[in-house]
Amino acid sequence: MFRYFIVVLVVAMFEQTQTVQAERPAAGWTPELMLKVRRVAHVRPSPDAMRVVYSVAEAVMTEDRSEFVSQIWVANVDGSEATQLTFAAKSSTNPIWSPDGNWIAFTSERTGKSNLFRMRVTGGEAEQLTDVKSRVGLFAWSPDGQQFAFVMPDPPTDADDKAAKARDDFRWIDRDFKMDRLHLVSVEKDKNGQRLSRLLTAGNFSISVAARPGGGSFDWSPDGKSIVFAHRKSPKADDWTSSDVSIVDVAYGKITPLATTGSSEFAPLFSPDGKSVALIASSDPPHWAGDYSLQVISIADRKVKLLPETPDHQPTLIGWSSDGTSLYFVETRGTLNRLSEINVETEKIGELVSGGELLRTFEMNAKGSAFGFVRESPQKAPEACVSPSGTFAPVQVSHANSHLPTFPLGKVELLRWKSTDGQEIEGLLTYPVGYQAGTRVPLLLQVHGGPMGVFVQSFAGNSGVYPNAAFASRGFALLQPNPRGSAGYGKDFRYANFQDWGGGDFRDIMAGVDRVIEMGVADPERMGVMGWSYGGYMTSWTITQTKRFKAASVGAAVTNLVSFTGTADIPGFLPDYFGGQPWDDVKLYAARSPVFQANGVTTPTLVQHGEADVRVPVSQGYEFYNAVKQQGTPAEMLVLPRQPHGPTEPRMILKIMQTNLDWFEKHLKTGFY
Repeated sequence: MFRYFIVVLVVAMFEQTQTVQAERPAAGWTPELMLKVRRVAHVRPSPDAMRVVYSVAEAVMTEDRSEFVSQIWVANVDGSEATQLTFAAKSSTNPIWSPDGNWIAFTSERTGKSNLFRMRVTGGEAEQLTDVKSRVGLFAWSPDGQQFAFVMPDPPTDADDKAAKARDDFRWIDRDFKMDRLHLVSVEKDKNGQRLSRLLTAGNFSISVAARPGGGSFDWSPDGKSIVFAHRKSPKADDWTSSDVSIVDVAYGKITPLATTGSSEFAPLFSPDGKSVALIASSDPPHWAGDYSLQVISIADRKVKLLPETPDHQPTLIGWSSDGTSLYFVETRGTLNRLSEINVETEKIGELVSGGELLRTFEMNAKGSAFGFVRESPQKAPEACVSPSGTFAPVQVSHANSHLPTFPLGKVELLRWKSTDGQEIEGLLTYPVGYQAGTRVPLLLQVHGGPMGVFVQSFAGNSGVYPNAAFASRGFALLQPNPRGSAGYGKDFRYANFQDWGGGDFRDIMAGVDRVIEMGVADPERMGVMGWSYGGYMTSWTITQTKRFKAASVGAAVTNLVSFTGTADIPGFLPDYFGGQPWDDVKLYAARSPVFQANGVTTPTLVQHGEADVRVPVSQGYEFYNAVKQQGTPAEMLVLPRQPHGPTEPRMILKIMQTNLDWFEKHLKTGFY
């Protein structure tokens, strides 16, 4: 009887396995395949809105190369005649139309440094316009098409070069900054066959090239006589709070302040009539979590018009309408982005686009008649699209990712649940490929960075540090929660984790885990947790608070709040969130530091960290790795040479993805493979 029971059981298990395997794809998403997804950016309609340029980047990995190489494409706005314009071995990026629509300018490192080039839109050889010792950053054509304004860091001096050769190249911290400055260069050569650039901003300040993602740094006046620009006291990341806005006279270099309050002001844009400037301003004083508003300042009398609050208090300014009556802006609302219009006079805000697809990196043409943007969704790879600004009607113009195989992706569901205090939390739940209702599967909890980041409905196959499409192909479910502190849910929600990292946010994500268990999807005995940056903080914190997870992957994590504040390039970040310096409340800093709470951690832990990370120094990873390992808990640490806070080299990204996949398969065993 016992033998009969065993035989029946084995046959049943075999039949069940066969059924599951039959429903699984013969081939599926892997980290290698995810790196084949091309990145689309810089979608810009021509001045007459008849054509569009965009860039497409793909991973290049050979025996001596590992980099993303970007090339420029052009197409008609109906999507026809998509043509690749550049083919150099090094990237060509940031294409911008000339005012007459006959030329495209771009930057490229094909000469060893990032320089400015131009080429006819009909094709042909690109012409190099600058030859700099530093690098050309952001740039813009003058309205008449005769000049370029561009941003460039101060180049090394002869004394710098001499000191480097003599090994006499010591440096002082917070002294002798290489400022980012505005320069001018003519499009055409002079009578001597040269193009000599001219320094336009020589003051003791730096152009605010990174005041905030999506924030531009300068804009030409419609008559080409002046440039409005944002600037701060140094190029240090921590000095974004000091950003002001001024106007420089192009002919004489005279600089006149425009916005110099205690707020951080940036992203200035001249109105079509040149009589006013729109910009973004932070709260006063500025806070890292973000509280931004749109303003319009009159050039004549400096009168400031503060426009109504936007839903998330974090607008990204896109441009003016062609008649100057409205401003277009983009904001995250939940797990999607929304393009909106605000009338400057009536102050009415209207949403221009809705729906379930993610639209990002919006651009406008010079006349304000057309938008360019990237469109994607969990099941649809990114592609370039355009739309008239009058009636929003997207048209896809690129086929950058048409080469991808049609392997199935896990279903993505928008999930809502109540946290322990009744706060509603949103997140994304990805099911395994071929999931059968009622089946419990291993669950991976992924926490985003920031903490003011947000999980949006992007393409599941996009490459990154976590191979989400590969996870779903291997039988994992994935929960991506947006706990308090996340963007997209209003200012109060985003500020709700002040002085409370590891508190309400931790309870939010654990309530989400419990919700997925209650749904019958997650196997509570096979759960893993992972995250990068603040997500790494939450991962390391989580395994000091609970033993429910059987594996953890800690990426570029803040693990010791005290030592992080003293070594990061943003020493003002945590004091802003925690209401003071570590010495003001050392008990709070220690109580919320995973390293100080690591006693008793039993979760097998993988630590991954870039060796060139200045945002979260690699020492943070070593501290937690050693804290776990010295207790006898399984721990491994992967150090990534040359990589900053966000890894940039394809081969390193591939290693990170594959290591994460292997780590969770080893400790959670999906049962499908």
